[in-house]
Amino acid sequence: MRVALFITCITDTLYPQTGRAVVALLRRLGCEVDFPERQTCCGQMHLNTGYRDEAVRLARRTKRVFGKSEIVVVPSGSCAAMIREHYPRLGAEMPRVVELTEFLVDVLGVTDVGAYFPHRVTYHPTCHSLRGLGLGGRPETLLRAVRGLELVPLPRADECCGFGGTFAVKNPAVSAAMCADKVGAVLDTGAEVLCAADNSCLTHLGGALRRQRTGVRVMHIAEILASTESGGAGRTAGLSTPEGAR
Repeated sequence: MRVALFITCITDTLYPQTGRAVVALLRRLGCEVDFPERQTCCGQMHLNTGYRDEAVRLARRTKRVFGKSEIVVVPSGSCAAMIREHYPRLGAEMPRVVELTEFLVDVLGVTDVGAYFPHRVTYHPTCHSLRGLGLGGRPETLLRAVRGLELVPLPRADECCGFGGTFAVKNPAVSAAMCADKVGAVLDTGAEVLCAADNSCLTHLGGALRRQRTGVRVMHIAEILASTESGGAGRTAGLSTPEGAR
């Protein structure tokens, strides 16, 4: 199957290892991956902040770049939700757009991707993934099939981490309090790794976990699913510091 990859600006800028993991994973599962180099921001930040005209321009640009693609895979619940829910209202309806775990489970029909990751992991379902896209248990289903991985339920998993894009900038005290609650829940699990399907939330939570010197690492779910016993492009059994966190 041929797919187009919308990598998202935060992943492209801060977390290139996630992008490499997504490509490695999709290729391992037999997909041919196109990466249109003219892609840029989806415009979510602009729309959420009230800059509708700027968001429209970005949405229409994204439509031009991906307009001929049969299916677009996005390793981010928030950006996928932006494109699916808001682009039609901005006059930029796209071809079929799916979040990464949706694509794996619903389109490819795969739950065991052949990954190996011998660590204790907890999963944070981000707000857009949970409420916007309705991903349900797809991410956890994929994680449970990873050899060596112990998946620990996250208490109060459905609560927001407090990031919310510009919400964290406009309401820093509230955002920090929500983040503290989420970090406390993560620590209660005893997990070595906190994973999610959105690098934006992981940036927020990862910063708090590092500042408190908890030793808990954050990883995008794609990095875990791309990991194999023999190594490769995805993050393998070693827990090195993410490039975007240095």
